[in-house]
Amino acid sequence: MNTYDWLHNLPIADMDSSCKVIEVSFNKGTRKDFFRNPLVQPLEKGDMIAVEGISGFDVGEVSLTGEIVRLQMKKRGAREDNPDMKKVLRLASDRDLDIMVQNKTREPEAVIRSRAIAKQLKLDMKISQVEMQADGRKATFFYIADGRVDFRELIKVYASEFKVKVEMRQIGARQEAGKVGGIGSCGRELCCSSWLTDFKSVNTAAARYQNLSINQTKLSGQCGRLKCCLNYELDTYLDALQHFPENCDTLKVARGNAILIKKDIFKNLMWYTLPESNKQYPLSIERAAKIKGLNQQGIFPEELEPVEVATSKPKEIEPEYADLVGQISLKTLDKADKKKNQQQKGHKQTPKQGDNRQQSPGNQPAGQPGKQQGNKQQQQQRPQQNQGKPGSNQPRQQQQQRPPNQKPPRDQRPPQKGT
Repeated sequence: MNTYDWLHNLPIADMDSSCKVIEVSFNKGTRKDFFRNPLVQPLEKGDMIAVEGISGFDVGEVSLTGEIVRLQMKKRGAREDNPDMKKVLRLASDRDLDIMVQNKTREPEAVIRSRAIAKQLKLDMKISQVEMQADGRKATFFYIADGRVDFRELIKVYASEFKVKVEMRQIGARQEAGKVGGIGSCGRELCCSSWLTDFKSVNTAAARYQNLSINQTKLSGQCGRLKCCLNYELDTYLDALQHFPENCDTLKVARGNAILIKKDIFKNLMWYTLPESNKQYPLSIERAAKIKGLNQQGIFPEELEPVEVATSKPKEIEPEYADLVGQISLKTLDKADKKKNQQQKGHKQTPKQGDNRQQSPGNQPAGQPGKQQGNKQQQQQRPQQNQGKPGSNQPRQQQQQRPPNQKPPRDQRPPQKGT
């Protein structure tokens, strides 16, 4: 339950009249109390101090100092001159902090063990939390129960089991949710664990005044009770509803009885429905009061004369699609395909470089007599790599004298594979 100190920047005019009481938080802010500061050394927010406890000492963190503490004491009904107010002992030393950490580690095990003992004694209660004092001499057991519980025997068992002084404190479901903490449906930290200290009763009438659907799952918080935030805007709705006419839940017209559904305090409209129709008719406050006055005189108007409600939501503009069928010609694509095919055919017809096949004397072009003789000399100098293969026993000269386009006789052809 954090409190912002908006007076910490103000200078202190008189040290004698300044507030000598500080606010100290324990167990990560789940419990706060006021202590008198007799020390000469001034304390600041966030200091770890040792204070008086029950038959020992306790360690807490300074949460508020200065004049803001007086406002908090006035809010909680505490007196500054109370003689029974406990005092601050000293600044917490390293040894005090080590003892506190050692005793705080016993709390989870104490919760499990205390619940088992309460179940053995058949007590209708639930142990919510166990808070150990810093010196380990006292333990406070927070429990939830619907009715009154006789735990005299339970205290004796706890004292002998944990070897501490036992204090039992009953809390409600909202206080338990504040101690546990969490995130609400609004996405923020729970009000009961951050700033809310005064829990007021909440009923379903608060939801009806605000035109909320009575849905238990949506209206309930983590504690299982109705959300405390239902009371935050209730006064505003009650003030706005004073301008609406009363006794206008049912209006009589020629078509039947119009039933009131909801009241819109933002637009000052009253929504009605007619029998055998699912349509909702918004009426102004003046029109609803006028129809009610006519009904009291025994006059039933023909129509309700609803008001046209302008929605603030912008209309969605449908995108326009242009019809391009017939505007694009495919002839350009056909021409490109034909040109590409012609280029491929031209590449196939041109001879490749390095093709040394012999040409016939009739086809030998003029001016190139040396080219054929050079090819013959290369063929004569080429090693006979085909020796040992079928059909290679024929003399090399006979193979050279055969024209290049003439096929060899059938008996001289090499045998095909698989024959």
